[in-house]
Amino acid sequence: MPTYVALLNWTDQGVHHYKDTAKRAEAFGAAAQKIGAKLLNIYWTVGPYDLVAVVEAPDDETATAALLQLGGAGNVRSTTLRAFGREEMERVIAKAAG
Repeated sequence: MPTYVALLNWTDQGVHHYKDTAKRAEAFGAAAQKIGAKLLNIYWTVGPYDLVAVVEAPDDETATAALLQLGGAGNVRSTTLRAFGREEMERVIAKAAG
């Protein structure tokens, strides 16, 4: 299943309610699962991003829907990257090489 890395920053609302961040992460995982995605892991980070989430979804539409739900709650803004595992990258290289 495709993997997505979401780089997240708290909004003013999100940082104001920082004490709820673990509960919000759990709620995101449950909501993602309901639409066919899976929150593999979430990390709270120091640096330019406040959190990093790793999500699996069957397609871009499902991943986007999960992250729209997350952003719609108003606590974070996201930048999402499509990540390729080793086997996927080997297939990409094979296609590129002809």
